[in-house]
Order: sequence, then C-alpha cells, then structure tokens
Amino acid sequence: MTTLRLILTRHTKSAWDDPTLADHDRPLNARGLRSTALIGAWLASRGDVPGEVLCSDALRTRQTWEGIAPHLTGAPAVTLKPALYHAGPDVMLAVLRGATNPCVMMLGHNPGIAEFASRICARPPVDPDFNRFPTGSTLVVTFEQANWADVVFGAGAALDFVTPDALAS
Repeated sequence: MTTLRLILTRHTKSAWDDPTLADHDRPLNARGLRSTALIGAWLASRGDVPGEVLCSDALRTRQTWEGIAPHLTGAPAVTLKPALYHAGPDVMLAVLRGATNPCVMMLGHNPGIAEFASRICARPPVDPDFNRFPTGSTLVVTFEQANWADVVFGAGAALDFVTPDALAS
C-alpha cells in the first residue's frame, strides 16, 4: 500500500499596511517573503516535494507557494481552490479527499487550518506552537489509507512540525 503524505502549510506573514485592501487581496510582507524561502529550503532538505498543491486563492497563500516552489525540484503547478479561503476543517478534508497524488501540499488560513491540523493527526506533535499554528507553520503527516478519499480525522501520523521562527533561530 502506498503511504499518503500531506504537507499542511499556513500562509506566511501578511501585510496590514493598506486598509483599503480586501482581506482576500492582502500580500505577504517582507518577513513573510523571507519565511517562504525558509520553509521551501526545509522541505527540500527533507525531500518533501509535493506532487500536487491545493491552495486557497487568496493572494497571501498564492505568494506563500510562489516563495516555496523555487526551492523544490520538480514542484508541480498550483491548483487554486477558492473553497480553502478561510475554510473550516470539514471543507479542508473534503478538498483533500479529491486529491490524486500521493504527496499533497495544502495551503490555507487560520483558524481553520489549526483545527484541521489538530483533528487530522492521531497524536499531535509535541510543540508549544502547534495548537496556535502561527503563520508559516508546516505540518507533515502520513496516512496508511490507499487513497485520499478514504482519509478521516484522526488517521494521520505526524512526522514533523516546524515554524519559520524555529527555522530562523
């Protein structure tokens, strides 16, 4: 049986300096752009290259992927999923169940991504930042199911969890 792997990433730090922008259109700030490179390099060092990327269509999630992708040899094109914009855990699971590649990266937003992360793992990683899932947080989870359609909450085995702050220190 093929082991499925999910790379779950919250967008990195976004800018709040233009009050005229809609939330959906907020870009990453300088710190967020730096964090994408840290996450991309970390994933590359582990050999975690997704074969499929499911991304919220918000600007900050798209820019997060655009900053990660150059670090990953053979990274796929992103599939924008409007349903992932501020999605709750049930919507995120439904989107994931439609995936077709054994290694999927999903990029989204809090508070939904934090709750999804905690519910998808049988046992959460031991990390003081896990429950709040700060910007740029990345969780790598494996599943023993044969395909994504069979994945349920509590089925994942957390392999690793990291934040950009931990990578920068």
